[in-house]
Amino acid sequence: MLTPAFDLSQDSDFLTIAIRLPYARVSEFDVYFEGVDFKFYAKPYFLRLTLPGRILENGSEQGSYDADKGIFTIRLPKETPGQHFEGLNMLTALLAPRKSRTAKPLVEEMGASEDSEEVEHDDEEFDWEIEQTPYEEVSESTLHPQCRYGFGNLRSGVVQRLQDELSEVIDIKNPDDTPAAERRQKRLAAELAKFDPDYYLADFFEGEAVEQILKYSPWWNDTYSKMLASFEDSQEQEIHAVLVSFSEEEKYQLRKFVNKSYLLDKTAHHQVYYSLIDILLAYCYEIRVTEGERSVESAWSIRKLSPTLCWFETWTNVHEILVAFGRRVLCYPLYRHFKLVTKAHRDTVKILQLGKSAVLKCLLDIHKIFQENDPAYILNDLYISDYCVWIQKTKSEKLSSLAKALKEASLTKAQLGLELEELEAAALLVQKEETGRKAACSASTQTLGCSPESSDSEGSESELESESGSGSESESGPASASSSSSSSSSSSSGPEDPASEQEELRGSLSAPATSLQGPFVHTSTALLVGEGVACVHTACQTRPWALVGAPGTHGPLIEELGEQLRTTLQVSQPEDASAGGRSSVRDSDEATGAQ
Repeated sequence: MLTPAFDLSQDSDFLTIAIRLPYARVSEFDVYFEGVDFKFYAKPYFLRLTLPGRILENGSEQGSYDADKGIFTIRLPKETPGQHFEGLNMLTALLAPRKSRTAKPLVEEMGASEDSEEVEHDDEEFDWEIEQTPYEEVSESTLHPQCRYGFGNLRSGVVQRLQDELSEVIDIKNPDDTPAAERRQKRLAAELAKFDPDYYLADFFEGEAVEQILKYSPWWNDTYSKMLASFEDSQEQEIHAVLVSFSEEEKYQLRKFVNKSYLLDKTAHHQVYYSLIDILLAYCYEIRVTEGERSVESAWSIRKLSPTLCWFETWTNVHEILVAFGRRVLCYPLYRHFKLVTKAHRDTVKILQLGKSAVLKCLLDIHKIFQENDPAYILNDLYISDYCVWIQKTKSEKLSSLAKALKEASLTKAQLGLELEELEAAALLVQKEETGRKAACSASTQTLGCSPESSDSEGSESELESESGSGSESESGPASASSSSSSSSSSSSGPEDPASEQEELRGSLSAPATSLQGPFVHTSTALLVGEGVACVHTACQTRPWALVGAPGTHGPLIEELGEQLRTTLQVSQPEDASAGGRSSVRDSDEATGAQ
C-alpha cells in the first residue's frame, strides 16, 4: 500500500484534509473518522492519521474530488468549535505509529504509570543544568566500557561495523572504547593544534568579506520580524503554523520518515536538547557564509563545526556548547571571525523562538545536505533522522525555555582559551608602529625628493670649479704654446681651424663630465644614508625608488649635469688661459682676413 501525499488545514470549526490521488479509482474509496482517528482507503493508497484534536460525525462533513489535479478534499467538523489543532504541519507525527506484534510492550517501566511519565516530561519546568556528581575513582576493568553515542546516546557499536565509512566523517577514533571525558580532552588538543594565529589575524584586519557575510539576511529573519509584529493579534501556535510553511519536497521528506517513540530518561532529554543547539549553530553558520546557497563543502562544514556530529560530544550546560562552537569556527572553516560566532548565536535563538516548525525546516535541510553527501549520510542514521521525528512531538514550551537559556548565555573571546585578546593587542601595536614608521618614511622621502637636485647641483658646481681651476693652472703652459703654434699654422689650416677647436673643446669637456658622474651618484647615496638611515631600509622594501638611473643610462639629472659642466668650464677658466685663448682666436681671425 502507498502512503499518499496529504496536507491539513483548519479554520475555527472545520479540519480540512487534502489527499493527492493521481492513480486512484475514486469510485471505490472508504473514509473512517472518529475521535482522533482518521482512515482513508482508495486502491492502491492507504492513509491513517492520529489527529491532534477530536473530530465528530454530525452530518456537516463534506467531500469533493478535483479530477484535473487528482486531489480529494474532506472537511470534518471539530468536536469543540474554535479549538486550535497544533502541529498540523508535522506530517510524520500525524502518521499513526506502527503497532507492536506482541500483546505486551517490549519495554515496561516498573513502578510508574505511563500517565505519570508524561506529566514528568511535559509539565515539569525544564532545568537546563545537569546534576553534577563527585568524581569517583574507577577500576581498570571498567575504565573503558562500550561508550554510547547517537541521538539520545542510544547507539553503540556502529563505528566498529562502519569503520571505513565513518573515518571520513568523524574526527574521533574508536569512539566505542573512548569515554566522554577522554573525547573532550582529545577534541580540545586537536583544536589547539589546528588554531592558526596568522589566519585569524588576517581575517581580523581584512574583514571586508566577513562584513559582507554579516549583512546577509536568511529566511528566518523575515519570519521572526513577522512573528514579533503579530504577537499582539494572534496566539503563539497560530503564528508559528502560518509563518513557517513546508515545500512539497519537504513534505515528501516528512512522509518518508517512520513515526516512532523514544524512551529517554531525564539526562538523555537534556542531551537531546543540548545537541540540537550545537547542530543548529553549525547550520546557521553555513547558511550565512554561503548566503543560502549550498555548496559541495556544506556537509563538511556542518559536521566539522558541530562537536556533537564529529566528536560525539556530550554537554552539561549551554555555555560550554557556545565555547566549543566558537573554538571550532576560529580553527577550521574558510572564514574565521568572532563576529560570525555571535551572529550564529543570535540566529539560533531566533530559530528556537520561532518554534518547532522552524527547527524542523532546518533539520530537513541538514538531512538533505547529508543525504546527498556519500559518507555523511551515516550521520542521518545516527542523529538527524531521529531529530526530524522527535522534534514534531516535542512541546513548544520546551523550545521557548531552551531559547531563553541560550539567549541569556554570553560568550567572550577570553573564554575560548585561544589568547585572542593578546594576539589582537600585539597585532594592533605592531600595526601602530608600522604606521608611524611609514609616516616618518613618507616625510623623509618627500624631503629627499625636493632637496637632492638643488643641493647636488650646487655641490657639483663647486667641485667642477675647483677641478677646472686646477686643470687650467696645470695646462697654462701648453695653452700659451698652442697660441703661438696656432698663429703659425693659421695660414695652412684656413677655415678648418674653428671646427677643430670646437672638437678639441668638446673632447676636453667629455672627460670631466664622465669622471664626475661617479662622485655625484656617491654623493646622492651618502645623502640618502646620512639623512634617512631608518627610512632607506623600509622604503626599499615597500616601493623601491632611486634618484639616479641605472648604470649605462642617461637620465634627466645627468643631462642637466652636463649642461652645468659646460657652463662652468666656459665661465670659470683662469684669466691667463682665457687671454691666451682669445689671442689665439684673434690671430686666426687676422690670418683668415689677410688671406
